Amino acid sequence: MNPVVIIPALNPDEKLILLVEELQKKDLHTIVVDDGSGAEYAAIFELLKSKYACDVCTHPSNCGKGRALKTGIRFLLDKYPDSTGFVTADADGQHAVANIGEIAGGLGGNPQALVLGVRNFKEQGIPFRSRFGNKMTSSIFRAATGIRCQDTQTGLRGVPMQYADLCLGLTGERYEYEMNMLMTFVENKIPFRQVPIETIYIENNRASHFDPIKDSVRIYLNILKYSLSSALSALVDLSLFGLFCTYLFPSMTAKIGLATLLARCISGAVNFMLNKHWVFQNERSLGSQGIKYGALFITQLFLSGLLVELLSGLPIPLLLVKAFIDASLFFASYVIQKKYVFNTVKKGHTIL
Repeated sequence: MNPVVIIPALNPDEKLILLVEELQKKDLHTIVVDDGSGAEYAAIFELLKSKYACDVCTHPSNCGKGRALKTGIRFLLDKYPDSTGFVTADADGQHAVANIGEIAGGLGGNPQALVLGVRNFKEQGIPFRSRFGNKMTSSIFRAATGIRCQDTQTGLRGVPMQYADLCLGLTGERYEYEMNMLMTFVENKIPFRQVPIETIYIENNRASHFDPIKDSVRIYLNILKYSLSSALSALVDLSLFGLFCTYLFPSMTAKIGLATLLARCISGAVNFMLNKHWVFQNERSLGSQGIKYGALFITQLFLSGLLVELLSGLPIPLLLVKAFIDASLFFASYVIQKKYVFNTVKKGHTIL
């Protein structure tokens, strides 16, 4: 069976009807998820069912794009288990029918890969919030994974059927779901293929339900939690250093070195527990993770000191040198912890 197109919809207009009609002409069946649109939009969904044989799933209230996509995937698994996969598309006319068909066709050419329809944000007429938001998420995604994705916020995606259960189990109820999908596919060494698509913004993207503040926080939540964990650990480190220098080793000649070492060990343990249970939410046994984290911790400590020492002769304030080095190590440490220390990745997939 051909791929099925899943379309989450909130307060749609006639553009959704035209989209479903054109997809039907291309022999692409659609599942539309009414994400709490309300009674005034019921006629649109009834028309989709009666005239175009579209499957419509309904949320009694707005649950978010992520939940709507999972509702559609669950329906797909129950009713169309023989489908080769599914394509997610938006209801507001941002995705050209030809591009949706191209993404659907791409699933047959490479059934192991996630297919992404990516926009060119260098074109004229792109709304500022869309250009800026995508640039930021793409930069963060690259820093966290080492992979360059041209359009991390694209809603046009082709997913092989073998990954439907994986997508159904992803966290995230709103726009963060799409970023979580990318991160999870990378973690599971599932490749993705980027296909250029037409960039369409209707009325400066006014119909979009994306909240640039709330939804950005959700998208960046894991990075934000990691940053907060690091900040709290640094506060513990600094506070303990002061206490040890003042009260524990006040008269010892090596008090600075001893206080630094002891404070750093305790703050490192705090950071480990925060990252394990709160940031990465990994409940595996402490043993191997503790060893890996300890090795990373010592390496990071050594590199920080060594690089600061090597670059201390530059005509740059020492604090700026240290800040740059520690910031670089901060992102490197995040990637290493996510991929290797608190990793829950399945083995055997082709790496990107």
